[in-house]
Amino acid sequence: MLASQSSQEKEQTSPKEQTSLQEQTSPKEQPSLQEQPSLKEQAPLSDRELQIVELVAAGLTNQEISAQLEISKRTVDNHISNVLNKTATGNRVALVRWALKWGKVCIDDVNCCALPAMGSQQELAS
Repeated sequence: MLASQSSQEKEQTSPKEQTSLQEQTSPKEQPSLQEQPSLKEQAPLSDRELQIVELVAAGLTNQEISAQLEISKRTVDNHISNVLNKTATGNRVALVRWALKWGKVCIDDVNCCALPAMGSQQELAS
């Protein structure tokens, strides 16, 4: 009897109301890249979180990071979770890509902006 009532109720609702009901019951889609907050809208990373990002980019595991920073693995897990949320990245690879894009890390002298030595500037001027 409930099934017949539900189909009768659907017939009584307007198409606009049915669409509204479908939107309310359908799973939420992830925001598109255009809808994601910009870097300025995102919460800034703390010094510790930036330190964690550098170690993730260096390829360390959470256990290795915890040993190097002398903090618990659970704390590292929490830091990484917070960083992934703040940067809107879903995994470590995406996080490293984000960090390279925004100049947060330097890997093997790639994406680094080290200033040339004074001697090399003078050589260029000659």
